[in-house]
Amino acid sequence: MFAIVEIAGLQYKVEQDQKLFVNRLKGDKGGKVSFDKVLLTVNGSTTIGAPAVSGITVDAEILDHVKADKVIIFKKKRRKGYEKKNGHRQSLTQIVITGITGFDDNKKEKKAAPKAKKEAAATEPVATETQTSESAE
Repeated sequence: MFAIVEIAGLQYKVEQDQKLFVNRLKGDKGGKVSFDKVLLTVNGSTTIGAPAVSGITVDAEILDHVKADKVIIFKKKRRKGYEKKNGHRQSLTQIVITGITGFDDNKKEKKAAPKAKKEAAATEPVATETQTSESAE
């Protein structure tokens, strides 16, 4: 079972007990966070949201707030004497996914029942004018 969830503006594929780094989140170390913008879930069957799947949340725990490796930006224009060196370290939050909640098997059964009735009705033969006129002769 996995889900695609939007966390801090980026989309991640998450599973139970998965650790990942996301953009800095508000909250203290050891705190709990919940994400309700779930875009897709797969639990035996695929559920795609439009734009999000309602009733499903992804729960996580904040493990640590860290900084990523430094990225060096170096700009240069040759023969002009222009050189500019700059660096950046992104602030990240390490989280662990504790669970994906909100799956309801009863909804699947209720939705499947009307489809079965429609399929049964579609397979029954329907009398047309040509069939009735031939049987009359």
